Amino acid sequence: MTFKPTDYLPYDFANRRHIGPSPDEMGKMLEVIGADSLDALVEDTMPESIRQKAPLEFGRPMSEREVLRHMREVAEKNDVLTSLIGQGYYGTVTPPAIQRNILENPAWYTAYTPYQPEISQGRLEALLNYQTMVSDLTGLEVANASLLDESTACAEAMTMAQRVSKTKVKAFFVDENCHPQNIGVMQTRAAPLGIEVIVGNPDDLEADKVFGAIFQYPGTHGHVRDFTAEIEALHANKAIGVVVADPLALTLLKEPGAMGADIAVGSTQRFGVPVGYGGPHAAYMSCKDAYKRSMPGRIIGVSIDAQGNRAYRLSLQTREQHIRREKANSNVCTAQALLAVMASMYAVFHGPEGLQAIAQRIHRKTARLAKGLEDAGFTVEPGVFFDTITVDVGLLQRGVLQHAVQEGINLRKVGKTKVGISLDETARSQTIEAVWRAFGIVQEDEDYTPEYRLPEKLLRETSYLDHPIFHMNRAETEMMRYMRRLADRDLALDRAMIPLGSCTMKLNAAVEMMPVSWEEFSNMHPFAPKDQVAGYTHMIDDLSDKLCQITGYDAISMQSNSGAQGEYAGLLTIAAYHRSQGEGHRNVCLIPMSAHGTNPASAQMVGWKVVAVKTAENGDIDVEDFRAKAEKHAENLAACMITYPSTHGVFEDTVHEICGITHEFGGQVYIDGANLNAMVGLSRPGDLGGDVSHLNLHKTFCIPHGGGGPGMGPIGVKAHLTQHLPGHPETGGQEGPVSAAPFGSPSILPISWAYVLLMGGEGLTQATRVAILNGNYIAKRLEGAFDILYKGPTGRVAHECIIDTRPFADSAGVTVDDIAKRLVDSGFHAPTMSWPVAGTLMVEPTESENKAELDRFCDAMLSIREEIRDIEEGRIDAENNPLKHAPHTMEDLVKDWDRPYTREQGCFPPGAFRVDKYWPPVNRVDNAWGDRNLVCICPPMDDYADAAE
Repeated sequence: MTFKPTDYLPYDFANRRHIGPSPDEMGKMLEVIGADSLDALVEDTMPESIRQKAPLEFGRPMSEREVLRHMREVAEKNDVLTSLIGQGYYGTVTPPAIQRNILENPAWYTAYTPYQPEISQGRLEALLNYQTMVSDLTGLEVANASLLDESTACAEAMTMAQRVSKTKVKAFFVDENCHPQNIGVMQTRAAPLGIEVIVGNPDDLEADKVFGAIFQYPGTHGHVRDFTAEIEALHANKAIGVVVADPLALTLLKEPGAMGADIAVGSTQRFGVPVGYGGPHAAYMSCKDAYKRSMPGRIIGVSIDAQGNRAYRLSLQTREQHIRREKANSNVCTAQALLAVMASMYAVFHGPEGLQAIAQRIHRKTARLAKGLEDAGFTVEPGVFFDTITVDVGLLQRGVLQHAVQEGINLRKVGKTKVGISLDETARSQTIEAVWRAFGIVQEDEDYTPEYRLPEKLLRETSYLDHPIFHMNRAETEMMRYMRRLADRDLALDRAMIPLGSCTMKLNAAVEMMPVSWEEFSNMHPFAPKDQVAGYTHMIDDLSDKLCQITGYDAISMQSNSGAQGEYAGLLTIAAYHRSQGEGHRNVCLIPMSAHGTNPASAQMVGWKVVAVKTAENGDIDVEDFRAKAEKHAENLAACMITYPSTHGVFEDTVHEICGITHEFGGQVYIDGANLNAMVGLSRPGDLGGDVSHLNLHKTFCIPHGGGGPGMGPIGVKAHLTQHLPGHPETGGQEGPVSAAPFGSPSILPISWAYVLLMGGEGLTQATRVAILNGNYIAKRLEGAFDILYKGPTGRVAHECIIDTRPFADSAGVTVDDIAKRLVDSGFHAPTMSWPVAGTLMVEPTESENKAELDRFCDAMLSIREEIRDIEEGRIDAENNPLKHAPHTMEDLVKDWDRPYTREQGCFPPGAFRVDKYWPPVNRVDNAWGDRNLVCICPPMDDYADAAE
C-alpha cells in the first residue's frame, strides 16, 4: 500500500477493538459463506418482519481517552465519604497484590464457569479454599462456592429450610434484628410460594408454628446473642435453624455450628471486596452434611482424573436447574466466583491470626468510640457488641447526622431518635475523633486504653483455617506466585476463544474495566445519601436510557444481579401486574421444551405452573401446540417465556404470532435476553411483542464472566409494567426487592456503560452483523464434516450453530464429551455441550474473534472428524485413541508411551500452538468417583504429597 503523508486515512478504533475480523478478512469470510456483503447476509438470516425500522443512534462513538475523561468527570460527581452505616456493607482494604493479580487480571476475570474441570483447576482450587474458609468459620461441614448476595442467600436458606424440615407448617420466623434488605428479599421470595413470614423478637419465637427460623448475628443494630436455645427448640419441633453471620465476627465469636445451626449464610464482602455501591460481593452458604443435596448453588468437590491423580470439579450437578428444570432447588445459575476468589485469597493472605487481629482492632476501636460517647452522657446500646453500636440522641438525630457529614462521615439513621455506627477495617483514630465531634465531643482517641466488650459466654473456643494453605508464607512474592500458578492451570479468554453457545464470551476491553477500580465507584456505600451519588445516578440513568433504545422497552430496573434473577424479577413484575388488574389467579406459564433450564425454575419460584410447549422438527416453537395450550389455559394464562433468537440458533419468523397468541389469551410475553448479542441494532425485543426481558450485561454488554460471576441481569419492561418493578426498603417502591442493594451490583455497570459509549449505535449494530458473520462462517466451514442441526429457511444460522455429534456414538463410539476433551488438546474451551439438544455442541464465536482464531477452531474440529473417521474405518482402535485419552497432559508426553498413535498426534493436534501450548494440569476427571466420594473442603496436605508421588 502506498500513500502520501497528506492522505486522510479513516480508522475505526471502536470497531477494531471489539470486532475481530478486519474488513479484508470479512470479505474472505463472506466469499466462503456465499454472501455478497454483510447486509446481504443479515437479510438472508433475519426475517424482514422483525427488523427495526430506524437505525440505532445515540451520538458518535467516543475514543478510549474520551471515554476515560468523560467517566472521570461523572465519577467525580460522587462524593465519597467514610460510611459507617454498616447494615451488611463495610469498608475493607483490598491487598494490592489481590487487586492487581485477581480483580484486574484477565486470566481470572475472563474465565468461564468451570463446567470443563480439566481446564479450570486453578479457580476450582481457589473456590475450594473459599468453601473451606466458610466451613471452618461457620462450623458446618459443607459450604457452596458462593451465592449472589447476603439477602438472596437468606431467601435461599428459607426455601432450603422448607425443603429439608420434617414439619408441614408453612410459616417461617425472621429475626426482627435482620438487616431490612434481608427481611425484604425474604418476604418477596416467600409470598408467591405461600410461605407466611413472621417477623419478630427471637424471645417470642413459637418453634412449633414454623418450619424454620433465621437469626442475624450480630444483629443489624449491633446486638450479639446466643441462639442455641432457640435452635434447640426448633429441632425439638423438627424445624430448621438458620444463622446469618458476619464471617469476620466469627473469628472472635461462637460459630453457628456450635449453636446447633443447620444452615449459615452471610456475605464475605469485608474480606477484601470493595463495597461498590452494593456489589458485586460473594455471599456464602454452609450447612450440615445431611442437607448438602438440598443446598442451592455450586459445590466444588475433590475427585480423581483418569490416572488417579487429584482433580477438582463441580459436584452434585444433578441438583442444578439446567437438569431438574421446574423441580430444581432454585433457579440460581450464577455464583460470584471472582469475588469469592478474592475473599479466599484475602483469607490466605492474612491467615487466621491476621483475620483475628483485624477483627480485634475493629472491636477495640468500637469499644473506645462507645466509651467516649458514654463519658459524654449518651446512651449506647447494646452493652456487648462486635463492631456496631446504636446511640440514643433524641431530638438531636438530624443535627448529629448533618454534623457527621460535615466531618466527612455517614452514620445510619435508626428510627426517629437513634444513630447507628459500624466501624470497619479502614477506621483510624481520626475516624473515631470525627464521629465524636459530630456528637459535640472534643476528645483524642489516644486518651482511651484498649478494652473489650465482647460477650464472655460467646467467645469462640474452636480453631479455624487450620489447613496449611492458610498458613503459607505470605510474603508478597509467594502470594503473587501462588495466584500465578493457579491462573496458569486455567484456560480463559486471554488465551483462546471460548466458543460457548448462548453464553457470549466476548471481549472485556481493558479500558472498560479500568473505572471499576476507581475509588468513586468502588468505595460508595449503597445506602449513602442520594446527594452524594450524583455520578452513579447519572451513569445508571444514561445506561438505562441507552438500553431502552436498544431493546424497545420503556423502563429498566438494574436490581437483578444475575440473568436468572432477572428472569425471576421479570416474572414477579408480570404477576404483580396481573394482581393489579384483578387477575391474580393467572398462574400458568407456557415454556418451549428448548428453553433455558432457568426458565421453568424461575416460573416455579413465582408459584406458577409450567406447561411445556413442543418443538417442531426444524427447531422452532410448535405454533399449533402453543396455540392449543394457550387456549386451553386461557383463563389462567399468566405468561409465556421464549428466547429470541431461539436456543437453536435461528431467527424464528413466527415470533410475532407467538406473542400475539399470548396477548390474545390474556398473558404477558417474557423474552429471554440471552441471545440479544444477535439483535442489538437490528431488532428489538420490545417491538416483537415482548412485555419484559432480562438483559445479560455479562454477555452482550461486556461485563466479564469472572469464572462464574459477577453477572448483571437488569430487566426492561413496557410502560404498563413500570410501576410493578422491584422496589427496595431504602429507596421505596410498590413491590418488594429481589436483591440486597437497590441497583444490584452497580460497581460493574461502568463496564457496560463504557462499552456503549465506545461503540455508539453504529458500532453496536456492526458488532451484531459480525456476530452473525462469524457464526455462519463456522457453520459453513464445518458443513459436510458435521451436520448443522438447525438452519433458517435460507440455510443460514443466527450468531450460533448446533453441531450434531450424536451419529458418532453409533459409528465410532465417540461421545460429545470425547470431542470436548479433545478440543482441550488444541487449546480450546469446548462449546456448550448437550444443550439445548443432548449429544450436540452449540458454538457461538462472538464478534470479538478474528478469522485466524475461527480457522484455528475449525481446523481443530475438522481434525477431530478425521480421527473419528479413522475409528469408523478401522485404522485406529475404538477404545485406545486420542479422543478417548483426551485431554493429554505434559506428564503423558514425557512418561512411557504405549499408545497406538504418536506423542505428537496426541499432544499437538491441529490448532495447538507449538511454543506456548496450553497444557491441562490433569487428565479427564472422573465425575462419578467425585460424587461417590464427596469431599468439599481442602484435603489434608498428606494427600497432596501422595498425589505428587
